[in-house]
Amino acid sequence: MNLSHDLSGDSTSELLFVNFNQDATSMAVGTRSGYRLFPLASLDKLEPCFEKDGGEMCIVERLFSSSLVAIVELSNPRKLRVCHFKKNSEICTYSYPDTILSVRLNRQRLVVVLRQNLYIHNIRDMKVMHTIRDTPSNPTGLCALSVDNDNGYIAYPGSSQNGEVQVFDGINLKAVASIMAHDSQLVALAFNPSGSKLATASVTGTVIRVFSIPQGDKLIEFRRGMKRVHISCLSFSTDDLYLVISSSTETVHVFKLVAPQEEKCGSHTHTRTHARTHTH
Repeated sequence: MNLSHDLSGDSTSELLFVNFNQDATSMAVGTRSGYRLFPLASLDKLEPCFEKDGGEMCIVERLFSSSLVAIVELSNPRKLRVCHFKKNSEICTYSYPDTILSVRLNRQRLVVVLRQNLYIHNIRDMKVMHTIRDTPSNPTGLCALSVDNDNGYIAYPGSSQNGEVQVFDGINLKAVASIMAHDSQLVALAFNPSGSKLATASVTGTVIRVFSIPQGDKLIEFRRGMKRVHISCLSFSTDDLYLVISSSTETVHVFKLVAPQEEKCGSHTHTRTHARTHTH
């Protein structure tokens, strides 16, 4: 998560970026003085497996548990550096026409998100395979990339006025679906581990929906609450049984992804969902 978007000129905040890798076995932290990588095999005590001093790191994305990291510095936000951190070497650099807002990785593709463009690279040689140009304005770099080896679906906002989602096949380089997920603008997107489901949330923060991919059919809908909040993160569990939502209320909701149970009562049909909440 690129926290530099929310600093609003606050130069006192040390933390600029924090994110898990694709299978949640590692955590990357970018600060105003460099970046650190933390293994998550044990949560009893977090100790970095790698530290790099120097530079204000606003994006640090690690490819699974490999030595490859993609980094962007706050002082040069249009430049992407791909590095081998164990060898302390730079593999390549790329410059873009606008600020890099987010970077997404899987074993086949690297996606760079600008305000109105997405660049899709082949991760083996870092060549640009395709560019999605003139997308609706995406000031936070909202984008999700499936991490499954069999597909490379990319989801990004299809409108700056409502909650339309565009789904693009990053392997075969073609559009596959357009989903009207919400009435309001999107604020969060997440694929499940297999890339067969996509969770979405809008700026209202009250309803989370899950759609089938690539069909785009709505599978299930969860109500987080009645009060408008900012959804900061959506995440599926690795076993695809749960969906976790964190928000500005400092509450974490855990929804169980059960198949909808329909019970007919007269002419009414009821869909059941299950949720637990945890408040810090």
